[in-house]
Amino acid sequence: MLSSVCRAAAGLRGPMVVLARSAATDAGEGPRRTCLHDFHVRRGGRMVDFAGFLLPVQYSEGMSASHRHVRQHSGLFDVSHMLQTEVRGRDRLSFLESLCVADLQALPDNGAALSVLTTHSGGVVDDLVITKTPLGYVHLVSNAARRNEVCKLLAEAREKWVAKGKDVVVRHYTPEDWALLALQGPTAATALQPLVDIDLTQLRFMTSSLAAVDGTERCRITRCGYTGEDGFEICVPAGIAESVSEQLLACKNGSVQLAGLGVRDSLRIEAGLCLYGAELSEEISPIEAGLTWLVAKRRREAADFPGASSILQQIRQGPARRRVGLRSQGAPARAGAHIVDLKGVPLGHVTSGCPSPSLGGNVAMGFVQAQAAKAGTRLHLMVRNKPVDAEVAKMPFVTTNYYTPDKKNK
Repeated sequence: MLSSVCRAAAGLRGPMVVLARSAATDAGEGPRRTCLHDFHVRRGGRMVDFAGFLLPVQYSEGMSASHRHVRQHSGLFDVSHMLQTEVRGRDRLSFLESLCVADLQALPDNGAALSVLTTHSGGVVDDLVITKTPLGYVHLVSNAARRNEVCKLLAEAREKWVAKGKDVVVRHYTPEDWALLALQGPTAATALQPLVDIDLTQLRFMTSSLAAVDGTERCRITRCGYTGEDGFEICVPAGIAESVSEQLLACKNGSVQLAGLGVRDSLRIEAGLCLYGAELSEEISPIEAGLTWLVAKRRREAADFPGASSILQQIRQGPARRRVGLRSQGAPARAGAHIVDLKGVPLGHVTSGCPSPSLGGNVAMGFVQAQAAKAGTRLHLMVRNKPVDAEVAKMPFVTTNYYTPDKKNK
């Protein structure tokens, strides 16, 4: 679980990265390694423990320069630590709908959806991307820091369903055997296209396909990401992960660089995207987090998901607190900083924050009382016990560049 926030890049230039320690690491077990660990070390990655895995926090060019490179060209992230799961069986869709707020019945084949697994009190167990395939299974990608909680939830729920005669099978991928690469940035498609046997112009944002990658069949490519840019998450066997990475970095047209956790964090903050343990938790509802749109219309009408009573009440009446974007100058506010009004009255707290390499100044997210959530509201962020002028701002802070050609042509 996300139980601590540390300055992974202490003494280094660039934004802060929020690091998560897993239950296994907290218990004294050593961190695991993805199949690309040695590749990162050879490439000069500074390795840190993130959610129980050794992963690169940054490379030699520095985080601010790497951040800008992703916005202007493309960056390659190793996200193999994330939990990948297949759910099979004739009752797979109903099973998953009993745990989340998505309308999977209406999701088209090869469509992907962001959703949340909810608690019975209306909080969030985890956020995840759910891909509905035409091949008899649903593919899930969820957070490594919540691996234990999600595995337990799925196992216990499946046991109950099977006891009722339902057909559900759950299988988790092992990160030592499978790599998940996130290629993000405006040149991502140009860099990836020579390595795959599908036409990437036909793969729109939040759609997925099996493909041959570097000649290896049945790899999965999903057009999505965590940066606000166009990009792909590419699931390949461990045996070809390094070759695929090397070829992407050597691409003459894409200008791809390796990118680490620090850049991933600053990019997602600029894009206004939630991080579990910061903007989402078992104590924060999707409505408070500004994710009302995740709760599908049919699911609202049926009110048949965990925490429906509390969540639907918040949709009707509005939550007491809301996630907001914040802009400021001077010293950046980090997670935990208090938010107060201009008279010093407490309003809430910052959950994520960093200097913005794309915009200049600082960007942050946090929760404030609902009456203070309107864009343009002036307030103070308490940084080292001193008030810093700030303003509530609309998110995303930077314009997103998702690949949606149908909308652009209208």
